[in-house]
Amino acid sequence: MPRSLDGLVFAPVADQAPGQVGVRTRFTYHEEDGRIWAEYAGGDVVRGSLVGTRSGDRLDFRYVQLRLDGSTASGHCASTVVELADGRLRLEESWTWESREGAGTSVVEQLPS
Repeated sequence: MPRSLDGLVFAPVADQAPGQVGVRTRFTYHEEDGRIWAEYAGGDVVRGSLVGTRSGDRLDFRYVQLRLDGSTASGHCASTVVELADGRLRLEESWTWESREGAGTSVVEQLPS
């Protein structure tokens, strides 16, 4: 049985482009019966939410965010959950904006408790 994401806090390992998530962004995940959701904020993101599903070590979700400049953006993300040598979790992500052009990859890691 994969380890639950419920209550875990993640942060990106590197900054993305301006106006997107960065190393100061924090994601707080929740999980119940194959459903996942999270709130996030920090850096250029005032408030963000994601909602989706989990099947084994695969996450599939949509996200929406409000940025400091007052603009909003939304997209789709597919992630793989990987356990690190120290027991923390990493999410290896492939995302695509749906509200504008662009796609990419990113990595977020569980913060130590």
